[in-house]
Amino acid sequence: MNLAFVHEWLVAYAGSERVLAATADLYPDSPIYATLHDPRQTRGTPLENRRIHTTFLQKMPWALKRHRMYLPLMPYAVEQHDLSDYDVVFSSSHAVAKGVLTRTDQLHLSYVHTPMRYAWDLYFGYPGQGGRSRGVGGLAAKLFLHYLRLWDLASANRVDVFLANSRYIAKRIQKIYRRRAIVAPPPVDVDRFQPDGPREDFYLVVSRLTPYKRVDLIIEAFNQSGLPLLIIGDGPERERLERLAKPPIQFLGHLDDAQVADHMQRCKCFVFAALEDFGIAPVEAMAAGAPVIAYGRGGAAETVVDGVTGYHFHRQSPDELIKAIRRFEDLHDRMPAEAIRGRAEKFSTANFQTRIRAVIDNCWESFNQGRHVTGDHQR
Repeated sequence: MNLAFVHEWLVAYAGSERVLAATADLYPDSPIYATLHDPRQTRGTPLENRRIHTTFLQKMPWALKRHRMYLPLMPYAVEQHDLSDYDVVFSSSHAVAKGVLTRTDQLHLSYVHTPMRYAWDLYFGYPGQGGRSRGVGGLAAKLFLHYLRLWDLASANRVDVFLANSRYIAKRIQKIYRRRAIVAPPPVDVDRFQPDGPREDFYLVVSRLTPYKRVDLIIEAFNQSGLPLLIIGDGPERERLERLAKPPIQFLGHLDDAQVADHMQRCKCFVFAALEDFGIAPVEAMAAGAPVIAYGRGGAAETVVDGVTGYHFHRQSPDELIKAIRRFEDLHDRMPAEAIRGRAEKFSTANFQTRIRAVIDNCWESFNQGRHVTGDHQR
């Protein structure tokens, strides 16, 4: 099997890049195709020494620093990857990577982190999105996003097998593309956490401080409860959130991975209020033996087991979160760290790689035998 990987753009090393790295590790000789690549961002990562092919966008002005300004060219750019030498194409997509061109004798599997949110779910959601923009610029944005949705739907038909990082995203794929997807949760490095240390009397948030993470909701709840809360992370919302917070809430800013792990291993409970596609931070906290209070929608509803490894709250409101906190305070002694850690280990990198390898091998075998390949037998 001659396989190539396709990724959107390699200008950071975050969640989708970690999925790519864990998958590519199974095929060390396979090249990676990306519209853009900033070598500084992959230095010291598992992707550092991979063969990476880029597009004409690599030479465009300010492309590495402001790659999103070239989004209108991305659909065309990704179609310029020449993948004709490969039997199997594995794309890692949250925007355009799934739109590569393949022949009928090539198998294309696409791991979709999410269908592009700014073209679909967020169109009417935030000021500045196409659905709310005004004037000539607003009209141009609406027309572009209309074109992007049409291209997104057309390019979905180029994929033989879809994979999703959660059942939540599989439902979005079904809704938007009318296609079924194999659920393969992303890899979590559970081995860097130790779950058996003593617990201290503080709650913990680890998050980028942006609006959709809903750290403001957590702060409002803890302002009312008076319980100690530590917040690790930075972002554009930090100043506003610091004004909102009352003692004993503390902001620790950005900390390195070892410091984050140390706090997760010592905290009484981890708190998570965002609607995420998967949400790696709650799984990391469970790997550290910490119970998790999480918003009961999206990926966290699938990873945090209500009443076993933590508690869910079902509306993004301070009152609902306070109810979950009180429930936890009454019952948290019933949650042993070993059981919480055991749940996290189901999302380990080793389990992810075993799952992905089986999907690729079985789909390739079916494809070679001339059977219709959907991946449903892997569900």
